[in-house]
Amino acid sequence: MAIFQVPNISIAGISACVPETEFHNKNYDWITEKERETLIKTIGVESKRHAQKGTTTSDLCLVAAEKLIDELKWERSEIDLLIFVSQSRDYIIPATAGLLQNKLSLPKSCIAFDISLGCSGYVYGLSVIGSMMATGAIKKGLLLTGDISTLNTSYRDKSAFPLFGDAGTATAVEINPAAEPMKFNLQTDGSGYEAIIIPDGGIKNFANKETSFEYHEISEGIIRNQLNIVLDGIKVFNFSLREVKPNILKLFSEYEVSSDDVDYYVFHQANLLMNNTIRKQLKLSPEKVPNSLKKYGNTSSASIPLTIVTELSEAVSNNKLKLLFSGFGVGLSWGSVLLNLEKIVCPPILTLKD
Repeated sequence: MAIFQVPNISIAGISACVPETEFHNKNYDWITEKERETLIKTIGVESKRHAQKGTTTSDLCLVAAEKLIDELKWERSEIDLLIFVSQSRDYIIPATAGLLQNKLSLPKSCIAFDISLGCSGYVYGLSVIGSMMATGAIKKGLLLTGDISTLNTSYRDKSAFPLFGDAGTATAVEINPAAEPMKFNLQTDGSGYEAIIIPDGGIKNFANKETSFEYHEISEGIIRNQLNIVLDGIKVFNFSLREVKPNILKLFSEYEVSSDDVDYYVFHQANLLMNNTIRKQLKLSPEKVPNSLKKYGNTSSASIPLTIVTELSEAVSNNKLKLLFSGFGVGLSWGSVLLNLEKIVCPPILTLKD
């Protein structure tokens, strides 16, 4: 099992940016008003943000990163690592991280690369950037995470459209020899890859006009094409309830941590029913488990840092806190991290105008 520590680094700040356009699920007229009420109660998403065509995840991350660098008063010449975690990159090639390195005016000595992960991406991204920086050779780094899922979601798919929102985030990581090590437990089960998938558009099933764009009725209320997100909610729900709790408890056991030692648990914002069920499995009080689903929906790899910015900004800006982050979903991939945040920079959520 991939349980390990990353010493000598800490998070200096977290910021988040969302598109200006807001969509309210009460106006989702593909389904009946009664279905809308039930859906909103179940998944917990009242509204979410939608990027317009041409707006990219990197655009949102760029705004978040610029604000964070300015607030921290970091010298851009000192930033030697940039990792972009997303499943909605700008191009198939080149890597989006290189575009962001240039737009942020970071030095040519900066290492920049992409990681293709979704729901677990923030936790995995922290493990990668932390491990690379832990030796001390790299003093400052940026972890940029997010996704634009709405442009790949069919409006006529009631299983997916009401759930997903768009966001981009930036996390500043720096060397700190006094920091308590970050503690990770990361896992994967690729046999479940079809539970969340966009079937066409990659190299295996290249987009083609004969089959990729044609819409099909999958079941009542679900009409989509091969370039739209396919979400098997039952499989994802069962996977999450089966794997997340043991992952977290194994991490606690390995490092002799009690659940009461943790101030807040920040879960990937999958949906309200799923997250509340996991919370109850772990016997956690609602006050310890913030959520951003109501206003922003499921924002994939952005959901954990977005929740910190929108729900815990004051707490993390003024206190030393022990937190647990847990991401789980597409891949299937999941992981948790125990870490401390101490009076970090956490500006209010930013909006990118259309």
